[in-house]
Amino acid sequence: MLIELNQVKPEPIPKEMVARSDIWGTRLNIEPKSFTLISAHSGKGKSTLLHLLYGLRNDYSGEASIDGQSLEKQEMGDWTRLRSQKIALLFQELRLFPKLSAQENITLIPESNPQVPTETEMAERLGMEEFLSKPIENLSFGQRQRIAIIRTLRKPFKLLLLDEPFSHLDKKNEKLSSNLIEEIARANEATVLVTSLGESPPLPFDRTLSL
Repeated sequence: MLIELNQVKPEPIPKEMVARSDIWGTRLNIEPKSFTLISAHSGKGKSTLLHLLYGLRNDYSGEASIDGQSLEKQEMGDWTRLRSQKIALLFQELRLFPKLSAQENITLIPESNPQVPTETEMAERLGMEEFLSKPIENLSFGQRQRIAIIRTLRKPFKLLLLDEPFSHLDKKNEKLSSNLIEEIARANEATVLVTSLGESPPLPFDRTLSL
């Protein structure tokens, strides 16, 4: 999916943040099927950008579109359809249900993508198969992060938004997760945006943008 941003700025935003940004207050295209890293310190608007593209925020000026469709003009039903069929977001705070098992959290999303490995196969690849029956509240944050990655990859998408997806993973699990993300994103011919506090994850990024 093609993302086009024209002078987009969250409101309010300090002028000095706009002046130093590769994204805010600029004209920017993110090409279909590309991998883009959004790098910035905390509080610079990484989550804001992803939430804007997911339709959770409209407190911005400028113009934003996905595949030529203005985000401002999307109705609630349009966003519901986009989120179920075209856009997947991994929230920084994960948004898992602590009392439910890992398996139940994964399968809460009814739409599964037949082109990708099953949740069991993905869990095996990420070393999480023995934890699928355990409540989320009994898992470490890194384990929860891997369950959230599986849940996100399970659904259909052409735009994949990942908000600091590896913040609590060691290098081994970061690499395993990155390999799975790349494989499924390529299979879906998806555009991928990943946010990070600075360090570049092991994904084949076409460009890096700073906020």
